Amino acid sequence: MPATLDPASLVVEADRARADGEPLAAPGPVFASTYRLAGDIEPAAPGYGRSYNPGWQALEAVLGRLEGGEAVTFASGMAATVAALEPFLAPGDRLVMAGDGYYNTRRFAEAVLARKGIEVRFVATAAMVEADLAGCRLLWLETPSNPGLDCCDLEALAARAHTAGAKVAVDNTTATPLGQTPLALGADLVVSADTKAVAGHSDVLFGHVAAREPADAAAVREWRNLTGAIPGAMATFLVHRGLATLDVRLERMARNADRLARVLAAHPRVEAVRYPGLAGDPSHALAARQMRGFGFLVGVTFVDVAAARAFLDRTALITEATSFGGVHTTAEQRSRWGGDDVPARFVRLSAGIEAGDDLVADVERALA
Repeated sequence: MPATLDPASLVVEADRARADGEPLAAPGPVFASTYRLAGDIEPAAPGYGRSYNPGWQALEAVLGRLEGGEAVTFASGMAATVAALEPFLAPGDRLVMAGDGYYNTRRFAEAVLARKGIEVRFVATAAMVEADLAGCRLLWLETPSNPGLDCCDLEALAARAHTAGAKVAVDNTTATPLGQTPLALGADLVVSADTKAVAGHSDVLFGHVAAREPADAAAVREWRNLTGAIPGAMATFLVHRGLATLDVRLERMARNADRLARVLAAHPRVEAVRYPGLAGDPSHALAARQMRGFGFLVGVTFVDVAAARAFLDRTALITEATSFGGVHTTAEQRSRWGGDDVPARFVRLSAGIEAGDDLVADVERALA
């Protein structure tokens, strides 16, 4: 493929031929636990299904091009997250982490890393610009944050972290590699829960890590091999298939999110709306500078819990479910999980690809 393809073309064209050279119009999953190994073995030869699969190789090639580094795929977003943390931290190290990012990442830091003697410091995303990075070994960022949708300046923070001798990892799940490329802004590692928008159909668990430096990618790949956190062949196929429509899905989803955010912000039963695409949003200027588009997530704070509950109960097109980034519009009261510092009247809404007019009419009926 040409080296200068637009990402919107790359996600479509990348499945025309698998990395092993088979000229298939639509490559299917490769189910193999063992490979034929005759005679002397080359170090890079595929020998066992825990360390190689042609499906991973093909998907990692296109994800790497989208991210601007080397990609390694995983069985889930959480497996990818752990692989971007554990190989780069040792007892006595200091981890500075977004305190309002994905709650299971924070739980892992507290429940596992802290017990190993790693010092964990949480800093809110909006306050990260003033974070004390002295002695930091790894800076973990998430922008826009989930579920608050605050942004932080990746380029500035990466420069500060590197001056302090720290690596920078960015959870890019809410933006996707088409919406934001942290490696190009100075990050060393980028993590994505591809379960969400990259796969896009709410039918698979998946994740990946991309690294700017080959040595970091090798450390992540070795961690995957030793722990066995490998993606299945069918899951890999589903993500590769979903990736082809990522650009067109994101375009519709972001347009729907923008329309819904404006309708919700104008209603008297809504106290506040967070969406980076709104000119008055605290994250608007920064998101406009470092993102391509404003994403599909909307944070809605209703005037009271009853209004939030009524909204969720009365919508016909919005499914009450956790996770986000799928083709269906979903929403939920994030407080029900207990891991985020949000009130019970806060609803995280993930816009899908339904017709915008239908979604707006549905939301207006529910609000009424």
